[in-house]
Amino acid sequence: GHEVELIDPAEGLPDMVYTANGGVIIDGIAYAPKFRFAERAGEERHFIDWFRAAGFETVIPEEVNEGEGDFLLAGDVILAGTGFRSTGDSHREVGEVFGREVISLTLTDPRFYHLDTAISVLDPVIGAAQGGPDAANIAYLPGAFDEASQRILAERFPDAIRVSDADGAVFGLNSASDGYNVFISPRATGFEAQLRERGYNPVLIDLSELLLGGGGIKCCTLELRAKRDES
Repeated sequence: GHEVELIDPAEGLPDMVYTANGGVIIDGIAYAPKFRFAERAGEERHFIDWFRAAGFETVIPEEVNEGEGDFLLAGDVILAGTGFRSTGDSHREVGEVFGREVISLTLTDPRFYHLDTAISVLDPVIGAAQGGPDAANIAYLPGAFDEASQRILAERFPDAIRVSDADGAVFGLNSASDGYNVFISPRATGFEAQLRERGYNPVLIDLSELLLGGGGIKCCTLELRAKRDES
């Protein structure tokens, strides 16, 4: 099983349910959010306080970013989205914070306003020593990106699952994976079949009420990655 932590909701901030936007945590470092819209700015201090209380080294950003909504760790690289919410300058900043390669991708379809609505990282752990594959694989919706980003994704992830627009539209890619179990919307039937063909185990979770607000499974999930053991 998996250990799950909760953050208490704050009065007047209903969008805190979309916890993925609360930051990015890699190697025990929490990169806090700086929301684009004023309606969500009040959430920032609650996430910062939670990270600090949990013992994470917390970095306060200068650039507008919406956490794991637009930053996805795929193996040793960070996939970074821009176009609607997080700025391109935040890509530089997150690279400096975590010391990892950042791959910038531009979203062009307003239905897919965050990267986590258009890409799902299927293999969060890589390397035989960790029980994972040699390289992380992803699933994505090509039409959500500009042509340059599509070329980058095709080159960097040649074995990726490419989902249909129908599965993308029901936020099938807004999913969470442990490398075998992939938690997805039951409406994404094509994606479910693609996952089974690749040896993954789709776990269907109906969050259709959240879909009405423009969110899904991943929107409510923020991965807490501890500092790596260097021994």
